[in-house]
Amino acid sequence: MTKDMDDPQKAALERTAQAGIAALQRGDGRAARQAFDTIAASGRATVQIWLWLAQACELLDDRPAVMAALAKVLEADPTNPYPLVMAGDVQARDGDDRAAIAWYERALRMAEGRQLPADLVARLQRAAAARDALFERFETDMMGALADAGVAPDVVGPRFAEALQIVTGRSQPYLQQPTSFYYPRLPQVPFYDPADFAWARALAEALPAIRAEAEAVLSSGAGLAPYVQADPSRPNKGHALLDDARWSAFHLYHNGLPIADHAARCPATMAALAGAPLPQIAGTAPMALFSILAPRTHIPPHHGMLNTRLICHLPLIVPDGCRLRVGAETRHVRAGEVLLFDDSIEHEAWNDSDAPRAILLFEVWRPELSALERQALTAMFESVASYTPDNG
Repeated sequence: MTKDMDDPQKAALERTAQAGIAALQRGDGRAARQAFDTIAASGRATVQIWLWLAQACELLDDRPAVMAALAKVLEADPTNPYPLVMAGDVQARDGDDRAAIAWYERALRMAEGRQLPADLVARLQRAAAARDALFERFETDMMGALADAGVAPDVVGPRFAEALQIVTGRSQPYLQQPTSFYYPRLPQVPFYDPADFAWARALAEALPAIRAEAEAVLSSGAGLAPYVQADPSRPNKGHALLDDARWSAFHLYHNGLPIADHAARCPATMAALAGAPLPQIAGTAPMALFSILAPRTHIPPHHGMLNTRLICHLPLIVPDGCRLRVGAETRHVRAGEVLLFDDSIEHEAWNDSDAPRAILLFEVWRPELSALERQALTAMFESVASYTPDNG
């Protein structure tokens, strides 16, 4: 008997839903809202019904009703981009820029990687444009307030300038994300000032002799190998330049040992490296090489293995058009200007010229690590490198 009573009600509600959909399609918000309100009052509204009700209320510009219906949708499906972007539209019309940005950002994140209907794709494109416009308006207002307060961001310093880029949506936080080992409580600094390190100044002074050795290596080509090489004992991580000679290396130290014949060809370079705080870790470090990047080659964004080290670049042969980005900061690469950076922060490099770029690349201990920490880390890393399980 219950089934007999339910069937007519279900059929009636389905007819009401069809009438509501037809009203939406012809832009009649009032009729659509009446239909979907009827279904909601029956207690049998689905997520889709609530979404259609929100669309009907949107046509009528009844913003509180839109948000109430969207709340029902998001309660059941919190990652659905459609109600998220609709909520952003409501907040934008209400003049709450910050709330609108938050909804739009969430909608765009939730839409990534999904197959979406064409109308939602178009709506998300409009949302992205609206978000950017709101960020620009927000930034203009903020910069005006800072000027009124007598604050000049460039004078305050790069840290404050980067914070402004983040808060106005022009950048994002870039944090240490090493692929193999993370050491906690170290500062998140993309570039270090080489002027703070006597060994870096001495390295730059040795530039002419080191560059001459690199030029000889490039001229002969002997000993060069792809920088990123497949390891058959490890899974392929799909690096864009895997086994690609466009990014090549001439190793001076590899897996903690000098490459004897390479070192013999580069005595000035080896002497200069002796003055740097190279880690001495059996089976692992030192690591030093000439890094050769072919013309028109891009090293895509990636993270280094450890955050207990810094990477040092001494640019040797550098045509115009070479850049290095670490985190939110991009620097032009110039011969003789040492670059010292944390490679556990996302970074990438470009050679946009028509000639090869060559740098001396090596790792050093982070200056924040105490002598005791370096000793402990060395022991730990050596235990990892020498680990052989006892299966007996």
